[in-house]
Amino acid sequence: MVWATRTPPLIEDDSGIIVSCNGEIDNHRELRSWLEQRGHVIDRSTDVAVIPALYREQGLAFVESLQGVFALAIWDPRQQWLILARDRAGERHLYYTIADGVIRYASELAALNANSRHIPQLDADALAGYLGSGFCPAPQSPFVGQYKLRPAELVIIDRNGVTQRRYWQCPLGRTRQVAPRREQFDTVFRNAVFRQSDIDVDYGVLLSGGIDSALITAVARSVRPHTPLTAYCIRFSENSFDEGEPAARIARQLGCAFVPVLVAAQDLPATLSDLIETTGELLADPAWIPLALVTRRAAQDVRVLLSGEGADELFGGYPTYLGAHWATLYAALPEAVRAAFRGIIQRLPVSDRKVAISFLLKRFVQGQELDTLARHRLWIASIQPDLLRRLGLELRAMPGQHEALAPLDAVQRHDFEHSLPEALMAKVDRGGMRHALEVRAPFLDQNVIEFAATLPARARVRGLTTKIFLKHYALRYLPRSVVNRRKRGLSVPLASWLREPLFDWARSRLANGRLEETGIHTDAALRLLAEHQSRVSDHSRALWTIIVLSQWLDWAALRHSDQPDASETASAPCAG
Repeated sequence: MVWATRTPPLIEDDSGIIVSCNGEIDNHRELRSWLEQRGHVIDRSTDVAVIPALYREQGLAFVESLQGVFALAIWDPRQQWLILARDRAGERHLYYTIADGVIRYASELAALNANSRHIPQLDADALAGYLGSGFCPAPQSPFVGQYKLRPAELVIIDRNGVTQRRYWQCPLGRTRQVAPRREQFDTVFRNAVFRQSDIDVDYGVLLSGGIDSALITAVARSVRPHTPLTAYCIRFSENSFDEGEPAARIARQLGCAFVPVLVAAQDLPATLSDLIETTGELLADPAWIPLALVTRRAAQDVRVLLSGEGADELFGGYPTYLGAHWATLYAALPEAVRAAFRGIIQRLPVSDRKVAISFLLKRFVQGQELDTLARHRLWIASIQPDLLRRLGLELRAMPGQHEALAPLDAVQRHDFEHSLPEALMAKVDRGGMRHALEVRAPFLDQNVIEFAATLPARARVRGLTTKIFLKHYALRYLPRSVVNRRKRGLSVPLASWLREPLFDWARSRLANGRLEETGIHTDAALRLLAEHQSRVSDHSRALWTIIVLSQWLDWAALRHSDQPDASETASAPCAG
């Protein structure tokens, strides 16, 4: 067996079990105590050291006892099998492939393909999924024969082949009848923040002007009042996108040092190229760029950042959840009324503002003939179906309803299982790890997830209000002005930047002949750019999705001659 990881694998002398883990086991102290009471001797102090003994004690069920973020592998010489596992929320990623009698796995696609002897074939279905969603949905990767574990998935590879199983499922849909008291959640959330800051390195917080990161910061100060805390904030020159001033006020109120990081249009081309080259990730979220830049700055001071990811998916924070709530009422209107409304909405002028009501309304009136989940996927699509047709691509069928879930539960579960791990956490993890910095999300602690997922729908979204329970809870720590501040989220002034000053760069990316090999007509892509520049329509999301693919295709074509670092890859001979 060959192991080539950045952190040396842990080898248990008695059993020969080998463990490699990228991540943190938050409950390792409790597990260590329990295992020692059962007679296990654990002679290493690291959090990963509990895994071999836990595996010997519980077998394949061991992963159900782990709390934290992890992409891990276990080689068991007795069973002659390799076990791969990914954490519940998919905060860490794990790819694998089996070729030429060898199993290879890695946390990043670039590492998986380091020293590759051949160029893998592009997976047409995965690329179609990317064009629709902005990411390649697990278990697919952009390459045929290379797979990504789903969140909360366990994969066993032995002489009989590959076995996949889910070891946990988010309980969204199993709601309580009555919302719990805020005091109950306070214990759960404080414990999550305390455990995720139980580290022997300096840490900070990723702070915006919104409720989620502000709440993380406030609770972190409360549970560890004597630990210095620095807040890092992404800033833009464009006023509607910049949250620096409210973030600075929050930092002052909570006694945190404040470090702003200004992101400008000229940062995008080089940063995108660097991220794709070093990670191999195909990801169309433009917020990946500022996250990489702020983590680069934070890495000068700290090794870990706490952030607010997961709160929107769990507590009901996105505008699309309001859409799911109101779509049924809208569909009940006479068709003539809806047609008139659509006509008015479509004539609204294009806006470059961060949270444009015109953009949200234009998405809302689409797809009313679809079921809840298909309509939601249409609303959040990176490239809308009519634009896909113009680009020369065939449409993929929209999936049906999520089991028999209520509309709000269905869209929240979709986002938790797909958009959160494969887009949001991918950009966070990839951006941070590029600079050897770990980003932790206390809202994705298992106990927080299971608490939030069972809240009644009326405690999440009601009328035109989102995140109802979380906002009420946050008043324990934050002023009402912060709690009630309009949601903005992390986004980039891409619409204006693609008109100028990135127009020439965008045009060169969209003219890349390699796009034609995927079925995209470059002349059609360039026409979309021209329409965008002249403000006929806002095509920024679609254009960025194609630009990223263009950059990624160049990397994929050249990687065999310019090999990336193999420091996060490992391989093992196939059993049998």
